[in-house]
Amino acid sequence: MKNRFLLGLILVLFSSPFTNAQELVNPVIKNFGTIGQADLATEKPDPSLPYNIVVDLASGEDNKSSLLFSLNNVARLLNLHVMGGVPKENLHVVVAVHGGAIWSVLNNEMYYKKFKTANPNIALYKELLDSGVKIVVCSQSMFKRNIAPSELVEGLEVATSALTTLTTYQLKGYALLKF
Repeated sequence: MKNRFLLGLILVLFSSPFTNAQELVNPVIKNFGTIGQADLATEKPDPSLPYNIVVDLASGEDNKSSLLFSLNNVARLLNLHVMGGVPKENLHVVVAVHGGAIWSVLNNEMYYKKFKTANPNIALYKELLDSGVKIVVCSQSMFKRNIAPSELVEGLEVATSALTTLTTYQLKGYALLKF
């Protein structure tokens, strides 16, 4: 009797929809920010809303040959919203890079010179830019670390500061996320 109960419990657990493998998807950012298809979700983003989001990207990585986790989260943000039903054209994302994340914005030549490895973030920055994400780099963080605009990944913009970017976009009604 005890064995049949355990066998039944195991069958129920392994036939549950939660144990089936979740399909991995990348609806917008194809090479980064992979997410699981959320077919069982009942709470979803509203596809009729404009999603104006400003991201405070300040977290760096100790291992400079690793992709910046917080930058990959920006890719996940886009992929999750689109997977949830929001049209890509309703996503308006601005990323303010500063603090520990500042080194991720160096072009490959400067990154290699400083860390003796290729910059693993360049391809992700390119995909984000190509998908319409505006990425600005804090000039104050650049100044403190002696980074010239010519040393940045191509396509990134320089802002007065992350602080002014974050406050300006919040006053324009953008939701703030910190990564």
